[in-house]
Amino acid sequence: QLQASGGGLVQPGGSLRLSCTASGRTFSNWAVAWFRQAPGMERSFVGAVHRGSSRIYSADSVKGRFTISRDTAKNTVYLQMNSLRPEDTAVYYCAADPSVISSSVASESAYGYWGPGTQVTVSS
Repeated sequence: QLQASGGGLVQPGGSLRLSCTASGRTFSNWAVAWFRQAPGMERSFVGAVHRGSSRIYSADSVKGRFTISRDTAKNTVYLQMNSLRPEDTAVYYCAADPSVISSSVASESAYGYWGPGTQVTVSS
């Protein structure tokens, strides 16, 4: 089971840190990704960390603002979101899988395990 947490209401320009934890398994050698879905929009890729934190991927829309990191001791992957904008408002999902290849990290279909999502609202 994956669980994303840390969402909430924040003003434009503010920061939030989302956490993705796994219960019942260690996913330090899994690819873990963040996706988001805004109202009326399709779910889109935000970023991912490949197996063993060997490589980080980010969508162009969040580069320079969002950072993904992994804490293997806590079995947790973080999404640090800075300089938040109203267009970042969405439900954020974490996904994981042990078999993702590097060319597929941005593809939803590559991930077999999903958490229920956490709401992020950026508004003044």
